[in-house]
Amino acid sequence: MDVLIVGAGSMGSWFGAAIDARIAFADVDDDAAAAAAETVGGEVADLEGDRTYDAVCLAVPMATVADAIAAQSERAERAIVDVSGVMQPALAAMERHAPDRERASLHPLFAPERAPGSIAVVREQTGPVTDELLAGLAARGNDLVETTATEHDDAMETVQAATHAAVLSFALAAEPVPDGFETPIYEELGRLARQVTAGTPRVYADIQATFDGADAVADAAAAVADADADELAALYREAAANWHGTSDTRNESENE
Repeated sequence: MDVLIVGAGSMGSWFGAAIDARIAFADVDDDAAAAAAETVGGEVADLEGDRTYDAVCLAVPMATVADAIAAQSERAERAIVDVSGVMQPALAAMERHAPDRERASLHPLFAPERAPGSIAVVREQTGPVTDELLAGLAARGNDLVETTATEHDDAMETVQAATHAAVLSFALAAEPVPDGFETPIYEELGRLARQVTAGTPRVYADIQATFDGADAVADAAAAVADADADELAALYREAAANWHGTSDTRNESENE
């Protein structure tokens, strides 16, 4: 099987290394395509070329995936997939521009350097090519989580947009503290802040632009900041119910 991967960033490079196929990379940055091809023993393809492949994988930013599918769909002889991270626009574009080919949307729920891990999968139109690609990913230790485009994109409002907004807000608001003053919760948030801020800013910006969720975090933070003691206790009980399945009615404070 030969596969064209459009997008030679970290996710495109991960996909090329994770499947068993003859790989070609196409990217707006020829140097990036060459580097990715060298890493997996593949080749470089012309981004605007007309050579076709058994499968085309779009590994491009979420904001551009629909346009990339429109531009590259004719190069897919049998299957088209994406690993952009947003499913409804990607699959709608595939159906529009490649209705007679196998179609699937994949979202690796991890940074490439942390592979293997869970991969959200929507098999829109299955067949031997997508089955082989997905079987190869599973054989490498990845857990394929079957879902729907709507379920996935709705979940990403919390899993990504709200979560990142909360961690970035803490990272911006936190002040240095003397050594020895750390609590377990502070240390855990600090670890998350270091992890998130070691990433690629554009990726986090794309997530916030694509999915709702940050406004809910801002509203919750404002409610906490404005609450009096009784209101804060009520908010605490509401949060406890969200995470423990029951209201917390304790009146006594506890040390962290």
